Amino acid sequence: MSQADRQSNNVDITQGKSASASVFESAEKHFDDAAKVLKLTMNQIATVKKPRRSVIVNLPVRMDDGTIHVFEGFRVLHNKARGPGKGGIRFHPDVSLDEVQTLAFWMTFKCAVVGIPMGGAKGGVICDPGKMSDRELENLTRRYVAELFEVLGPDVDIPAPDVGTNARVMGWIMDTYSMQVHRHTPSVVTGKAIELEGSAGRDGATGRGLLYCVRRWAGYPAKQLHGLTVAVQGFGNVGSWSARLLSEDGCRIMGLSDISGAYVSKDSGIDIGAAQEYAKKHKSLDGFERSGNVTKLKHPKEILEMEVDVLVPAALENQITHQNAGKVKARLVAEGANGPTTYDADRLLAERGITVIPDILCNAGGVSVSYLETVQNRMGYYWNEERVNYDLEEIMNRAFDTVRDTATKYEITMRKAAYVVGIQRVVTSSEFRGLYA
Repeated sequence: MSQADRQSNNVDITQGKSASASVFESAEKHFDDAAKVLKLTMNQIATVKKPRRSVIVNLPVRMDDGTIHVFEGFRVLHNKARGPGKGGIRFHPDVSLDEVQTLAFWMTFKCAVVGIPMGGAKGGVICDPGKMSDRELENLTRRYVAELFEVLGPDVDIPAPDVGTNARVMGWIMDTYSMQVHRHTPSVVTGKAIELEGSAGRDGATGRGLLYCVRRWAGYPAKQLHGLTVAVQGFGNVGSWSARLLSEDGCRIMGLSDISGAYVSKDSGIDIGAAQEYAKKHKSLDGFERSGNVTKLKHPKEILEMEVDVLVPAALENQITHQNAGKVKARLVAEGANGPTTYDADRLLAERGITVIPDILCNAGGVSVSYLETVQNRMGYYWNEERVNYDLEEIMNRAFDTVRDTATKYEITMRKAAYVVGIQRVVTSSEFRGLYA
């Protein structure tokens, strides 16, 4: 896998820490809070809270030196009441079953919040893709699909890219599955290259969905975010697209960070085009402070404490905690990453009057366009980017308004409201389906 391919992953694979059992506990606490608002019965909770299926596979792969290495992989289907499972595949040394279960849990309610007919799923393999050759990565990917063939499929569970994987890996997945079923099956996976029946607009979909949420929060229907100041933590796919699109909409990007550190501008803001070109050339932002009117902060996490209007955490989980939540100065936290704010920190932000657009709403642009890709695959008819972005904006605006209205109705935070909306939809679908015995 080339360096360019690695840079195109959904997020920077070296930034942040993997999810853990504590993160899943935090997610369950948010669920429990929303369940109390909805006054769910124990039977209703039992049908939607726990994963429906967790699969662990051992993946023997022949390496370039002739040895066989056995990797451990996972695939979790959390819920399928609203449709087939949907969720990415993560290649990373810190992948664990707890992490994958948490991400699948979030996907269930993320899909429900934005109203797309899919359930929650997630997958992962414990590996370091940065230390593997193209051939080794392809062998690993194809083995993963072969071992999980019975639990994947267009009507069962549809993978997508995530940390450490990209469009090229999705192409290997599609080809392997298609070879197994002896027919061309592009709808088995999303996030494919355009040349392989992927969707226009997919690369920037998560960042674009975040933009639409910030617009809705600000009360602006179009490119009128002039004057808002923004700090973006993480400069992988989600962070870089969020920064670029918010900048194009008139925001001033005052801070950026990646694995190499945090970089801030004291006056007019950072030139995002220049930052993207620099990161592409140098594989990170390391040394970016020498390229212009930019200063490097002593500690990367100081970017979370910048005095800006909007903070976009777009790295990995557990970035805003009870230890630094009291230092957050932004008026709005727009969560580009999954689980960047811990349960206790979320409560502290709410007490301080800081609005949080939660991850299960704010970063749902990616799965929304993944759904649109599936629709196009099934139709065999493909839309231009303008059409895709139009549909994405409709989906995100409708979801944001529903969550905001729910928050107002129950006098609760946006996060709790998002869970209320998502859980209610999953419970309703489950009850209409009934229980197969």
